[in-house]
Amino acid sequence: MKRLTLVVVALSFVSPWAATAQTSKAAAARAALLKTDIEWAATVGTADVERIVSFWTDDAVVYSPREAPVAGKAAIRKYVGDSLKIPGFSVSWKPAAAVVSASGDLGYTTGTNSFTFPDDQGRPTTANGRYVTVWKKERDGRWRCVVDFWNEAPPPASGAGNPK
Repeated sequence: MKRLTLVVVALSFVSPWAATAQTSKAAAARAALLKTDIEWAATVGTADVERIVSFWTDDAVVYSPREAPVAGKAAIRKYVGDSLKIPGFSVSWKPAAAVVSASGDLGYTTGTNSFTFPDDQGRPTTANGRYVTVWKKERDGRWRCVVDFWNEAPPPASGAGNPK
């Protein structure tokens, strides 16, 4: 009985430590994933197609509004390269949150984005949106995007913030 009491007392000290270690590990994984998405967002300003594409897995799929899905790294490379050649084109995004699975090998990020491109008359137009990216931690330890999905944000409500 004395031995059982010692085991129970010992486990009561270990259990909170294990929970704290798991919480700390989960927070570190979320921070690493969010950092990866922030680094990816910074690469788009370089117009370095290979660097930009390196954040996707070989079998990734991009779902953009009103377009067919773009599947596979070769197709994504062409999509990115063609987009960067459009005069006046730019894209930016701001990650807001990251979630990582308990196993630590899958996660997703969410945030807002902005695309600027010429309209039918050649005038610059900007579309603001929201995104979700699904990430996989690969064998080399890097997070890479496997699904990239975004849509346009709804227009601001008319009269929002204007008291009548």
